[in-house]
Amino acid sequence: MRKIVIAGNWKMFKTQAESQEFLEGFLPTLQQTPDEREVVLCVPFTDLSALSKNLHGSVVQLGAQNVHWEESGAYTGEISGPMLTEIGVRYVIVGHSERRQYFGETDTTVNLRLKAAQKYGLTPILCVGETKEQRDAGETEFLISTQLEKDLVDVDQTNLVIAYEPIWAIGTGDTCETKEANRVIGLIRSQLTNPNVPIQYGGSVKPNNIDEIMAQPEIDGALVGGASLEAAGFARIVNYK
Repeated sequence: MRKIVIAGNWKMFKTQAESQEFLEGFLPTLQQTPDEREVVLCVPFTDLSALSKNLHGSVVQLGAQNVHWEESGAYTGEISGPMLTEIGVRYVIVGHSERRQYFGETDTTVNLRLKAAQKYGLTPILCVGETKEQRDAGETEFLISTQLEKDLVDVDQTNLVIAYEPIWAIGTGDTCETKEANRVIGLIRSQLTNPNVPIQYGGSVKPNNIDEIMAQPEIDGALVGGASLEAAGFARIVNYK
């Protein structure tokens, strides 16, 4: 059976004080999730240690937003796998479109980060997806297939989550039609050697569309951006029926 993974990506939001305030509003409203449903908060590096302590004993897992491929070294601004696992991080986002767009992430570096995450016991959430220009040009299938082919070289698919994030639907208010998201995620699954890899949808996931999204047979969860910053709204997403 495929696991459901609902992950909040806080991006560059929330100080430690704000993260504590979020948890005070979020954890009490969180219903006991079924064994097959995982809840993850992927937070800024400065919040990780504090949340690790505050999430102890809860059903929520801690995630980071990046990991370097080396254990240590002269890599200013980066963070290594051992640094993350030491404070209880379980998941890490790799290859998010914003990393690819703004920070020069390539399929080569994404592949290195994926393998490093797994080496140090982290479960990577690999992000793939297309821009509006690429979709309009009919390149969605080719682009995603190419990303998967390059990103997953020598990656263990038994310890992996994939997020399909149509870039044109991130932070824009536009949401990919659920049937289309389901179709693309089915395409992604057809290229995997392990059919049980959880595949999330990420792109303007909201409390008012999560039920429709999760009703699709190929979708195994959501990677939630802005809607994960508000405790009540994210609780509604996590507690979808």
